[in-house]
Amino acid sequence: MKRLNLALKVVLLVSLITWGCSKQTIDDQTGLSANSTEKAANLSNVVFGGTSTYVVFAWNDLGMHCLNPSYDKLVILPPYNNLKVQVVKRGKIPTVVTTGLTVSYAIDNNTYSVGKQNFGQFWTYAKSLFGVTLAPNIGLTGNGLSGNMKVNTGYFSAEGIPVVPVYDSGVKDPYQQATITVKDATGKVVATTKAVIPTSDEINCAKCHGVNAFDDILTKHDKAHGTKLMTSKPVLCASCHGSPALGTTGPGSSGKYLSQAIHGYHATKGAGCYDCHPGATTKCSRSARHTATDGNCTTCHGTMANVASTVAAGRIPWVGEPSCVSCHKGVAGVDMGTAIYKTSHGHGNLYCSACHGSPHAMVPSLNVKDNYQELQYQGSTRPVKSIGSCGICHKSSRGASEMGDFAEQHGGASPKTKMSCHTCHTEVPTNQSKWPHAFQWKDSGGNPAGVSD
Repeated sequence: MKRLNLALKVVLLVSLITWGCSKQTIDDQTGLSANSTEKAANLSNVVFGGTSTYVVFAWNDLGMHCLNPSYDKLVILPPYNNLKVQVVKRGKIPTVVTTGLTVSYAIDNNTYSVGKQNFGQFWTYAKSLFGVTLAPNIGLTGNGLSGNMKVNTGYFSAEGIPVVPVYDSGVKDPYQQATITVKDATGKVVATTKAVIPTSDEINCAKCHGVNAFDDILTKHDKAHGTKLMTSKPVLCASCHGSPALGTTGPGSSGKYLSQAIHGYHATKGAGCYDCHPGATTKCSRSARHTATDGNCTTCHGTMANVASTVAAGRIPWVGEPSCVSCHKGVAGVDMGTAIYKTSHGHGNLYCSACHGSPHAMVPSLNVKDNYQELQYQGSTRPVKSIGSCGICHKSSRGASEMGDFAEQHGGASPKTKMSCHTCHTEVPTNQSKWPHAFQWKDSGGNPAGVSD
């Protein structure tokens, strides 16, 4: 069987700050519940992470990365995860900046992957599976569990981080956090934040294939298709079935993309999304507005049969994905054409994810860690929701935080009838999702990128 040579960079397409944060309960902040351990671990460290000059937004563009629990038999995906960052220079007209700054990342309480469960097998078989020899704990793109991020046009990134869902302490957690640190040219820290970097090995085939699931799958594949996979282990599925999630192009030598083959075959087998994808324990779809007990996957992605049939009809898996405008109609800036959520930009040239959160974790998230930046930048006294306060990025000409100015000029603690929009507006549309997408104000100089003080 032809092995994929991924010696070149693998492109994985599957791919803020309290102004005085009080220790409020999870229920108060999100309207959701969480156990006391999670509260203590994840809320006590929500601290101001910016300066009067810079703020930083960070997110994972995969929503959840599924990695194999072992790499000696059947292999679907390697340890591989992404982080993206945008730094905003605050001002009357804020700007997204990359020059003169260095951005680094480090996975909290997780400094190595080899030696945890069976994940070290990935490095043992990397040459056979991917055509490369890797140093321990270094991923397919050369990144480790900490390091500097690459500078791109309008953002910073670190791709192919080989994080596994186990802390150095041995505790398993699919929702780990990365600390992002921004430094200026002098080495001074000017902004910090945290972002979830989710990864789960809950690829559960046992419901149908038993305890030795991977062997059972290979055996049945050999019988049905005349292959000799059981004598060729380890086997990378993408070596025959094209997988854009691994940077391949085209459907592969089999003539079927991996997504089409798997979803199409299991569409008639009584399987549910969480039977294979993470999962009953991980619950990889955790956006409170977009999920349900079964993950609510089909609302956006369609049924398994639909996933397979649309690929057969020409859709490229991982590239042609659901569009937000399918549900969020009539909202300025939401219809991005053929672009998908994770690659789309909006207000102020920020990525949609910078304000709304990572795919599968759009805020408010059922996992409190995903809400870190919303609590960090907007304060725990506010409901956790998308980044929506002007003062986070916009700064008044007096140099003070626009956050306070907004409260004073728009009603502050006055009764609701005199607050915010109603100070100037006698009627406010009920569809508040149009804000701030529809803001197309101009500043006193006629610059459409800013607003007047």
